[in-house]
Amino acid sequence: MGSTKDTLLIVEDDVGIQNQLRWSFDEYEVLLATDREGALTHLRRSEPPVVMLDLGLPPDADGAKEGLATLEQILSLAPDTKVVVVTGNDDRENAVRAVGAGAYDYYQKPIDAEILRLIVERAFRLHALEMENRVLNQQRDNSPLNGIMAASASMLKVCQTVEKVAPTSVTVLLLGESGTGKELLANALHKLSPRTGRRFIAINCAAIPDALLESELFGYEKGAFTGASKQTRGKIEYADGGTLFLDEIGDLPLGLQSKMLRFLQQRVIERLGGREAIPVDVRVVCATHRDLPTLVSEGKFREDLYYRISEITIKIPALRERDGDAALLAHSFLASYNKQHGRNLHGFSQSALAAIESYHWPGNVRELENKLKRAVIMAEGSQISADDLELSVKQENAMPFNLREVRENAERTAVQRALSMYNGNVTQAAEILGISRPTLYDMLNKYGLK
Repeated sequence: MGSTKDTLLIVEDDVGIQNQLRWSFDEYEVLLATDREGALTHLRRSEPPVVMLDLGLPPDADGAKEGLATLEQILSLAPDTKVVVVTGNDDRENAVRAVGAGAYDYYQKPIDAEILRLIVERAFRLHALEMENRVLNQQRDNSPLNGIMAASASMLKVCQTVEKVAPTSVTVLLLGESGTGKELLANALHKLSPRTGRRFIAINCAAIPDALLESELFGYEKGAFTGASKQTRGKIEYADGGTLFLDEIGDLPLGLQSKMLRFLQQRVIERLGGREAIPVDVRVVCATHRDLPTLVSEGKFREDLYYRISEITIKIPALRERDGDAALLAHSFLASYNKQHGRNLHGFSQSALAAIESYHWPGNVRELENKLKRAVIMAEGSQISADDLELSVKQENAMPFNLREVRENAERTAVQRALSMYNGNVTQAAEILGISRPTLYDMLNKYGLK
C-alpha cells in the first residue's frame, strides 16, 4: 500500500467492538459512525470504497430493520461502494437478505479479526479493479464505435458486421427506422477504414430541395445558372479520398438517380454547366428508413441503382427489438446529462425502469435521449421516475426481473405452443419439449393448463 491509506468506514454502535475493529484495521484510514445519520455523513464527505456495517443499529439495535435501511441508502448514494455487513451469530436470514439487497458480503459475530480482514481486503481489491475497468471503458469511448452502446444480440451482430465490412471499399446500405443511429454507424464504417484520416462528408437527400440537391452533390461551374458567380465543388468532390454518406437515399429524386448511378459505376462526375469528367475516389455509404424494394416496384426508385448501393446491406433493429438496450442507454444518457446539467441524480426508480422496458419507443434512441434530457432537468427527487420520463408503466407488457417468474412464463408459453402445435396430443408435445409425459402432466397442473 502507498503512503495514502485506503478509507474504511465502520458503522457500529458498540464502543468495545469499535475499538477492536479500529485496532485490527490500523493500516486503513478508519472512519467511525454509530448510526445511519453519521454513516451517511461520512459517505458523502469521504466516499469510502468499503463500508463495514453492523445491521443492529439504534433505534433497532436488537433487530435489522435500521441496518438494512442504512444499507439501502448507502448503495443508493454510492452504488460502487462495497458493503460488508456484520450480524449476530444466529441471524443468517438477515445477512442473506442484506446480500440480496446489494451488500458485497456478510460476517457473523463473534469477531475474528483475521477472517474479517480477508473479507475487507477482497472488497478493496474488487473496488479497485472495478474502478480500473471503468477508466479503461472511458478510454475505449474514443474507439471507432464511440456513441454506439449495445448489449442485445441483434445490435452486437450489427456492430460485428460493421467491423468486418469497414476495411473494404464496398458500398454499404444501412436500413433502419429514424433515430436508430444510422449516421453513427456510417461514421464508424469510415473510422475503421483506411480512409479514416480523410473527410467524412454527410448529406441528407430529404433535407435539401430537389432543385438544389444536384448542385449540392455535383457542384457547378461559373454561370451554370442565375447566381452561379464562381466555380463551386460539390459534396462528392469534397469527399475525394474519404467517405460520402448519403442519408435518406430513398428520397433521392428520380431525375437525379441516373446521374448518381453513373457516378457509382464510373467514379467520375460532371459539375452543372461543365463538360469535364472529374474522377473521384470515394467510399459511399447510404442509409434510408424507406422500403426500397417497394419503391422499385412502384417505379419510384431505379432497380439498377438499388443493387449498386446495396452491395452490403446492414439492417439496424429498432430500439423496441433490442432487448435490454433501452435501459443500458438510459443509464448512459443519465450519466452524461447529470454532468452536463450539474445534477446528481442516482439512477432510476423501479417504475421508471419498467416503463423504459415496456415502452414502444417509436422515435427509437433519439426519443429516449430527448426524454432523458428533459427528465434530468425537471426531476425533483433523487432518482428518475416514470413521471419524470412522461411514461406510464404497462404492467401487462413489462418484462419481470424475478428469474423464477421469467422461467415460469417461458415454460408456460413453450407448453402452450407445443400443445397447440400437436392439437393437445400430450405424447407428441412432451417429445418436442424434450420431457417425459409425467413431467408434462405436472407442468399442466402447475400452470392450470388443459
